[in-house]
Amino acid sequence: MPEKNIDLHGSAPDKHKVALLLIDVINDFDFPEADQLLKYARPMARNLLRLKRRAQKAGVPVVYVNDNFGRWKSDFRRTVEHCARHGRGREVVESLRPEDNDYFVLKPKHSGFFSTTLETLLRYLETQTLILTGIAGNFVSFSQQTMPICAISTCLCPRIARYRIQRRKMTLHLRS
Repeated sequence: MPEKNIDLHGSAPDKHKVALLLIDVINDFDFPEADQLLKYARPMARNLLRLKRRAQKAGVPVVYVNDNFGRWKSDFRRTVEHCARHGRGREVVESLRPEDNDYFVLKPKHSGFFSTTLETLLRYLETQTLILTGIAGNFVSFSQQTMPICAISTCLCPRIARYRIQRRKMTLHLRS
């Protein structure tokens, strides 16, 4: 195991030039278009799990960047449990359930960087390249591609300029 960073009291012991960001993959699918999204999200979850396993095998840190669903007193584990127990996409959440060695960042708005600890975590991980992927989010057209607004907001954040970006295909929450 890599030497622990004393500044973070062992909370981010990994060091890697690449990090995998899983954006909004933990979701209760509690919205009108959920059934439409779930028919794509279920098979996509299997692909994301394969990507996550490949990243783990290569020593790449996995960071869940997730909506807090307006629950300001919640924590990520509680969010995961809520979505796994009460959401329509239980099987998606169960297949992508974070593991003890994964990192997580709860975001209050669309961008994974805005008012979050993501930038600090990536700095301590010494990350230079981000692999971005995700499932749910309102969509927006950008450079003739349609992407979830939370993923695109994370990509367009000025703080991301210091990273190389690799975007993986994303399923969209079909709400304009």
